[in-house]
Amino acid sequence: MLRREFLKKAAISTTAAGILPGSLIKSISGSTHRRLDEQPNIIFIMIDDLGKEWLTTCGAEHDDMGLPNIEALASGGMRFTNAYSMPQCTPARITLLTGQYPWRTGWVHHWDVPGTTKFPEGELKIRFDPEVHPSFATILQSAGYKTAVAGKWQINDFRLEPEVMLEHGFDDYCLWTGKESGNEVAIERYWNPYIHTTEGSMTYEGQFGPDIYTDFLINFMEENVDHPMMLYFPMCLIHNPVTATPLEPDLVEEIDGKLPMVKAMIRYTDHLLGRLTDSLDALGIRDNTIIIWTTDNGTAKRYTGNIDGDDVQGGKTKISEAGVNAPFIVNCSGLVPAGVVTDTLTDFTDMLPTFADLGEATIPDGLVLDGHSIADVILGNTEDGTRDWILGVGSGGGTVNILRDPPMEGVPDYQAVNEFDHKQRAIRNKQYKLWIENSEDGVASATQFYDLFADPRETVNLIDSTDETIVAALNELLTVWASFPAVDAIPTYGPIPEVNVVDESQKPENFKLYQNFPNPFNPDTEIRFELGKSADVKLEVYDVKGRLISTLVDKRLSAGHHNAQFKGSGLPSGIYTYTLTSGASSMSKQCILIK
Repeated sequence: MLRREFLKKAAISTTAAGILPGSLIKSISGSTHRRLDEQPNIIFIMIDDLGKEWLTTCGAEHDDMGLPNIEALASGGMRFTNAYSMPQCTPARITLLTGQYPWRTGWVHHWDVPGTTKFPEGELKIRFDPEVHPSFATILQSAGYKTAVAGKWQINDFRLEPEVMLEHGFDDYCLWTGKESGNEVAIERYWNPYIHTTEGSMTYEGQFGPDIYTDFLINFMEENVDHPMMLYFPMCLIHNPVTATPLEPDLVEEIDGKLPMVKAMIRYTDHLLGRLTDSLDALGIRDNTIIIWTTDNGTAKRYTGNIDGDDVQGGKTKISEAGVNAPFIVNCSGLVPAGVVTDTLTDFTDMLPTFADLGEATIPDGLVLDGHSIADVILGNTEDGTRDWILGVGSGGGTVNILRDPPMEGVPDYQAVNEFDHKQRAIRNKQYKLWIENSEDGVASATQFYDLFADPRETVNLIDSTDETIVAALNELLTVWASFPAVDAIPTYGPIPEVNVVDESQKPENFKLYQNFPNPFNPDTEIRFELGKSADVKLEVYDVKGRLISTLVDKRLSAGHHNAQFKGSGLPSGIYTYTLTSGASSMSKQCILIK
């Protein structure tokens, strides 16, 4: 295990106002060195579907908006101008949780997991697997943090996995279930919400979901104030359906082309932020709580806001700056310098290593991360991060195809797959941005190139420019693109739990298959399993199409611990499944090999 360390002492230079590539843009004078004398609390707040064009702190002009708490968070902390989320919900959330890009995890599409109805009954269902993809909550939990999540999850089906949040590393949770297929009441996330907690899923009649999620987090802080805490708040606001809020109950959706109800929903996110910061003050922990406030992707395309006087259409699902360049604010009066605007490059893969640094947590050996820690930037110990480029990937809905050819008896035929082998992506450095898109026949190519200093709205495509400076900049980002795999991974999937019902009369006592290796795993790894009594057992390895790759064990074994080694050096990268069988009982572990 390697403990990630970062500088605790460094000077904070004061620069003149204005955009200075490669450094802090603005800094207050009189800042002091920041150091961590104890593990800070971390609150990560992520608004759903909100672009910069609605936030005055990002240059929007809306006289009727009124977002005092967000503006105070920005003026009293650090605002990033070059922070990438992903263009759509699921890719952004999986990237945030794992520290890995969508091309690595396979979650390049939006998958509304509990609402997926395309899979045959009793067959396979896409799922966010905590064993394949350890989350930042798991990492921080191992460092002594108390962890909680509230709001929108939507990447597991709680009917099938009611306690999966515990496996993801969260000590407690209060989550809208997502739109569950065949359950009409589950669609409600705002008024009369259908919410999943440790007590199960139920409707909360007459209540407003965002208030329930916020109350839960405040109660969690009160109960765990003597411990370091990690709170993840993926808000449901301001995603459709448009709704009235408790503060402005009489508004209607649209009046004379204006959007008072949508703006009221944005204002309510500000109100909830204020409730959280007030609670931190009341508990006396505000100076040791780092708040990160951001959004998962741009605003819905039907809404048009503005930045610096220019109309900006919502960019959700797009790889335009309106779709992936997220508002991103970090604030902690005791640790984070105030009044700073930085052009440091960062994206959502950076959050897991950043949280690990801030929380003095260890990253498990073998866990591949794409992110770079920005802890030193947040603490004011350095003026810029270590990135040369950032990346936005994904959008669109997923599909289900038959992959097995020929089909195997007794093995499900369906998997979640990607629409194209290589999903669209945006790659940028501080000045230039490259678009990668697919043709109708699925061929990925570089289609657009922009100088964002001269053209921040991406209106002049320079892809065919012969200017030497432009060509050199284009080649630099094309080289980054060439470093990615030619084919995106597919998301993890697995049998619906009911399929793996074990006949207790046939199950040896303490029948266990251990996954004693990290994911992604080393191809020549040792598999360990345990038998409570003597039994005839098989240990087999299957590839992503369900084909038998190797039989590691096929004999009668005595009770106790056993090991087997699979030589996978010649295998391609992908998802593999180890299955241990004894009589009518079986257990499987799914893992991903990336070379």
